[in-house]
Amino acid sequence: MKKFNIRKVLDGLTAAAAASASSSSSSSQQPGQRPADSDIVESLCSEHFQLCKTVRHGFPYQPSAMAFDPVQKILAIGTQSGSLRLFGRPGVECYCQHDSFAGVIQLQFLINEGALVSALADDTLHLWNLRQKRPAILHSLKFNKERITFCHLPFQSKWLYVGTERGNVHIVNVESFTLSGYVIMWNKAIELSSKSHPGLIVHISDNPMDEGKLLIGFESGTLVLWDLKSKKGEYRYSYDEAIHSVAWHHEGKQFVCSHSDGSLTVWNVRSPIKPAQIITPHAKQPKDGKKPESCKPILKVEYRTCKSGDPFIIFSGGLSYDTVGRRPCLTVMHGKSTAVLEMDYPIVDFLTLCETPYASDFQDPFAVVVLLEKDLVVVDLGQNGYPIFENPYPLDIHESPVTCCEYFADCPVDLIPALYYVGAKQKRQGYSKKEWPINGGNWGLGTQSYPEIIITGHADGSLKFWDASAITLQVLYKMKTSKVFEKSRNKEEKPFTDIVDEDPYAIQIISWCPESRMLCVAGVSAHVIVYKFSKQEVTTEVIQMLEIRLHYEINDLESPETDQTPTVGISCQGSNSQTANSQSHPSTSSTSSDGLRDNVPCLKIRSTPLKQAAGYQAEVVIQLVWVNGEPPQQITSLAVNSSYGLLVFGNCNGIAMVDYIQKTILLNLGTIELYGSNDPYQRQPKSPRKARQASGGLCDINESSTVLDDHCKSPTSGSASSCNSEDDQKLPNFIEKVKIKSRKLSKIVVSDIAKMSRKLSLPTELKPDLELGVESKNRAQGINHHLEKRQLKNHDVKDNSFSRSRSSSVTSIDKESREAITALHFSETYTRKADTCTSPCLWVGTTLGTVLVIVLNLPPGGEQRLTQPVIVSPSGTILRLKGAMLRMAFLDTTGSLIHPAHDPWKEPNIQEEKDEKDKCRKLRPVSVSPSSSQEISETQYAVICSEKQAKVISLPSQNCVYKHNITETSFVLRADIVGLNGSTCLACFCANGHIMTFSLPSLRPLLDVNYLPLTDMRIARTFCFTNNGQALYLVSPTEIQRITYSQGTCENLQEMLGELFTPVETPDAPNRGFFKGLFGGGAQSLDREELFGESVAGKASRSLAQHIPGTGGIEGVKGAASGVAGELARARIALDERGQKLSELEERTAAMLYSADNFSKHAHEMMLKCKDKKWYQF
Repeated sequence: MKKFNIRKVLDGLTAAAAASASSSSSSSQQPGQRPADSDIVESLCSEHFQLCKTVRHGFPYQPSAMAFDPVQKILAIGTQSGSLRLFGRPGVECYCQHDSFAGVIQLQFLINEGALVSALADDTLHLWNLRQKRPAILHSLKFNKERITFCHLPFQSKWLYVGTERGNVHIVNVESFTLSGYVIMWNKAIELSSKSHPGLIVHISDNPMDEGKLLIGFESGTLVLWDLKSKKGEYRYSYDEAIHSVAWHHEGKQFVCSHSDGSLTVWNVRSPIKPAQIITPHAKQPKDGKKPESCKPILKVEYRTCKSGDPFIIFSGGLSYDTVGRRPCLTVMHGKSTAVLEMDYPIVDFLTLCETPYASDFQDPFAVVVLLEKDLVVVDLGQNGYPIFENPYPLDIHESPVTCCEYFADCPVDLIPALYYVGAKQKRQGYSKKEWPINGGNWGLGTQSYPEIIITGHADGSLKFWDASAITLQVLYKMKTSKVFEKSRNKEEKPFTDIVDEDPYAIQIISWCPESRMLCVAGVSAHVIVYKFSKQEVTTEVIQMLEIRLHYEINDLESPETDQTPTVGISCQGSNSQTANSQSHPSTSSTSSDGLRDNVPCLKIRSTPLKQAAGYQAEVVIQLVWVNGEPPQQITSLAVNSSYGLLVFGNCNGIAMVDYIQKTILLNLGTIELYGSNDPYQRQPKSPRKARQASGGLCDINESSTVLDDHCKSPTSGSASSCNSEDDQKLPNFIEKVKIKSRKLSKIVVSDIAKMSRKLSLPTELKPDLELGVESKNRAQGINHHLEKRQLKNHDVKDNSFSRSRSSSVTSIDKESREAITALHFSETYTRKADTCTSPCLWVGTTLGTVLVIVLNLPPGGEQRLTQPVIVSPSGTILRLKGAMLRMAFLDTTGSLIHPAHDPWKEPNIQEEKDEKDKCRKLRPVSVSPSSSQEISETQYAVICSEKQAKVISLPSQNCVYKHNITETSFVLRADIVGLNGSTCLACFCANGHIMTFSLPSLRPLLDVNYLPLTDMRIARTFCFTNNGQALYLVSPTEIQRITYSQGTCENLQEMLGELFTPVETPDAPNRGFFKGLFGGGAQSLDREELFGESVAGKASRSLAQHIPGTGGIEGVKGAASGVAGELARARIALDERGQKLSELEERTAAMLYSADNFSKHAHEMMLKCKDKKWYQF
């Protein structure tokens, strides 16, 4: 019998636990390789990570309702997707979401109570608790039999009136959120005044001077003034046109109705037979006394009175039908003047801001808040011309649709002041001089002190820089890249070379170096612009431009019947605007000999001098040109390095490198040419259906690397281009026949196909219906990219992971062998295994998971850098991963991130500083021969991540020390190597919604949370990680959602958030005056508790509505339990305020006592004087 060994069992359990912790594809080491973790101590562990949402910025997407608390000075906006946004003073914002995602139809504040009632389209009422930093629902009430259409909550009342589609009015106790037995039925309300159903309820309000009288407005045009005590209709008013809204005069004797024919009717309460006045403000008044023509409906009206002066009547809509093309308007009628304020977008809702919350007092309106479909406008009623307030909230993110964004945390401290300095000069004039009126709440006690910047790229070619420090957002600086191009005035003048029908300047990729302030952007029209930052204004006489002919094609050649790889044809030419074009393309005209567009860029550079304001100023513009009728492919990757003075970009055709100091093209190659004779892939011939462009030059794929070196020299060195090969003159005749046939086919279809392809790949056209299947494993004959990939991959470098179509329905004729450049990284590292010292180089990643290394031989600084060429040559190093490459970075022996070399920023427009900058430029070694006695040691680690896996490579030996398969069933959309808590980690966002982090260099999984399933290309295009555990994405076309994956930030978030509710004393009620009190005037109060309480009204039907308890109480306890220091500080402040209030109360009490003594004395004197008089003597 075999002996049982408990030790082996325990060892097996330990091994199994370790295997499950690191998954089936856990980190692995190469055999015989020294483990890296023996040198690098990794301080990050899973306890340092936690995922949560922090704040949401931007304009609420698809707004539907609005409310304002006039005492707390808080504004609430509801949307069609069930979200709530609450705004206080600038920097105090809050986002909430209803679980049902049903649209918000109305919002009602419990004024100065720290609560809000929301009515949703699914006939549910919710009570929100705003007395905590993260508002939560306290109660919910779901109506089962009737649909909610209107709600009204009187000031300082706990009874909410709810109107329904059936025309009934129900009453809800907002404290317990239960229905009262008191119901106003529609048939009893109208009685015999109408033979038909009056329609749904569009308005409910109580008389400002009598709380016992309730005005109910029905859609058909009928109104009823209901007496709550006697439970009957006191007056009934009827009009031929449908009612949209009603507003009271503060004295309660008149009210105004707005109607569907663009008219306003003014009614006296005690004269229900006909309106006292009928006004059609925007109608042409006929001379013969006939009825004015109908206008568009007046959707809402407000009637506000002033203590001194005429009342305001403010309404939206009501324009004449013949005003075609006129923008939506808000009309302000004040006395004899009528002002029509045009808005940029349709008006959703508006409300007036008044000095008092009491409806029975003079309102004295001072501003109007107008909620538009895509903007929030506040109009100042106190100044002539009604100027608008300058909006301090970041609500203009979507001013032009966002096409890409980048997030930078822990930036240089002088960067935000510099951007603010140049941005302050761009501020518009003409705003109201008053302070922003929505100023409630208090700022949070933020502990984060590091600068954060967000850059957004837009469809109109503009860029915006935002200060995102301490979970706030404020615009710093705006710039327009389209200024360097000639603009067409109309569609007829559009250049025929455009490759997109709309938004030709849309930004696709942003590459920014915060330390040197160098900026580089790539646009949808295959153009790249390099910018330098300057605090001085300059006028550029001639904008420097380089044109690059980057073209690539695999021709369908007749190859011999052998197992050899088919011959590949590549056309790859570069042309410099300052030098002659390459010899193989002597024609520089826009049309080639066979009528196809050739050698022309997509956009025309500005020919007149350009005045460039302080900020980012264009240095050089690079454009890809049309080649033989084939439009240039959009750019998929971009990188810039200020220390080297180099810019590099790539697309599905190849790669190009530019020296922006000398304004020359250094590298212009098809992707295959980068491999030289080391190409590991078998390239499949192109389908005849797709052979629509001709090759300008052919070169063998198996040419030696020495020929490649010639391709890569600077144009200033005088070396021949790759396309001047003698092979062009020795082509067989059958190749020429193939070219002629393909040209004929191109003439017919290339223009239409190119336009369609570009239209599909526009960054502003979102494609929500993505097919996220399982990746095809048929890699035996190379990796095939489907047509679906071509349409999606040009969105951005981040979108390339979508390009692997998982669909098996795509036929084989659509398979492509193009290999796009998806990742670029400049660094000083080891380029070959035999290197003993680092040198400048460029690491290139492709869609086939290949990493290639290009060596950069830089001349010394100073004058030599301006005259001597930069020598570029492939190193021969090739690394491979599974899936398209996404990100590359380098670590030193301590595990710290090695940042690319950069020059510190200096003012470029001062000659002395220019000279000093040239002198201070680092001297780069051309080459260093390794010493035979020098021992090669592992001194760097390369971290490379693809859409499927990550590897850590030790350099210079190029051994893979760690490898991790990130996902098998999905693919990574975005990967970043970021810093957190003094260490470095790899952060990934997958298409299946998972956010994952891995330690470096061991690639241990630290976090894996199923956060956000990908439903829109917008998320894939904008998602980005940054340092200190921060990340963001565009959650809607108008909003940015920021999240954190740092445990420390999650713990401190409660203190960082602002407070919406602050203790504020409710203003005193208006004084009724002596005579009003004596003769019964003034506002009449009502004991609603007696009327609507269960003891009198009884219980409501249980089947009518269902009460659902909320989680607000639990959340409140959680919020109160966190942030002890902040709570103590607030308690101390509250104690001081209480002491001040007590002292004020003591002073008031003393004053009242003194007043009472005086009154007593005067009363006694009056009694003595009058006691002996007879009644007739008074």
